[in-house]
Amino acid sequence: MTFLTLKGISKRYGDFTAIEQIDLDVERGEFLSLLGPSGCGKTTTLQMIAGFVAPTTGRILLDGRDITQERPEKRGMGVVFQSYALFPHMTVDGNVGFGLEMQKVKRAQRADRVAEALDLVRLGGLGGRYPKELSGGQRQRVAIARALAMRPELLLLDEPMSNLDAKLREEMHIELRAIQRRLGITTILVTHDQVEAMTMSDRIAVMHRGTIAQLSTPFEAYERPRTPFASTFLGKTNTLAGTVLRRNARCAEVTLDHEGTLLAVPHEGRRVQGAVTVYIRPEKVHLANDANNGLAAQAARTRGRIVTRVFVGNQWLLQVDTPLGAFALARPNNGVPPPEEGDVVGIRWADDDLRVLEREPAHGQS
Repeated sequence: MTFLTLKGISKRYGDFTAIEQIDLDVERGEFLSLLGPSGCGKTTTLQMIAGFVAPTTGRILLDGRDITQERPEKRGMGVVFQSYALFPHMTVDGNVGFGLEMQKVKRAQRADRVAEALDLVRLGGLGGRYPKELSGGQRQRVAIARALAMRPELLLLDEPMSNLDAKLREEMHIELRAIQRRLGITTILVTHDQVEAMTMSDRIAVMHRGTIAQLSTPFEAYERPRTPFASTFLGKTNTLAGTVLRRNARCAEVTLDHEGTLLAVPHEGRRVQGAVTVYIRPEKVHLANDANNGLAAQAARTRGRIVTRVFVGNQWLLQVDTPLGAFALARPNNGVPPPEEGDVVGIRWADDDLRVLEREPAHGQS
């Protein structure tokens, strides 16, 4: 059931368009991420939902109620900022209960809701501490508890984990997602971190130049990108330039610009023609005749020289220069190292793992 609706939302600052005609429906209880690089419009979109920025055009509906002109405090939303915005002179209890106090919630009820919120984020018993006495992860949890204590209809998260180290960020992804599911709060996260978006979200809105380039589940966004930008921004990918010669019901025959190699690429119903780009993820490219990758040996599609070999624990990252261009490979670590830098190897892939999209026209810097 649709809970939040954006209809024709735009935001312009003079001649600059930050957001261009966005339409978006968010389901009740859904976790949606607005994902994209700096300047793509994701934070502006969140601020318009929160009421901190007024849209130039369009309407915002919350559970059927038009809130486009409502003040932020009337919208019933909880917001967690990148900076956490905790009051240093207040205790944890004071910070979490501040909004409730402003709403004139009675002292006893306020204490119960503060304790409940702190228990949710596993900070029970720390209500008497001050922010300076907490770790970064604990301060983040206080900010989340403060938002949850208000029992918001909608929770908005603006890059809330960008100040945490990688291990703590990963732990918080799991913890925050578990809290969201347990409470069933509709949540919108703004992030530039692809792993964060894929780990936590029911759906991802990949944003580019003030528009939504793709809106889908994390799996669909990664496996079946609908635009060149979505393909290259969401995870790493290899790109091959080519031209469509002909297409049948299932595949497009693409001749590559390098060496004239012919590929049969599933077009998934897209009406691709003319100049195209073929994409394939690094984990879908394999060393030919590699008995240690758990796959049956097959003939190489092309050959090249390993120019980079990096070990990252669970996998090896390789770059192979070939007549078709440079290929990035992600090879699982099965206890046996791959060939050395400088070695000539064959590489292969399955046609079904290729994706094809028409090339976008070149744009200037935004």
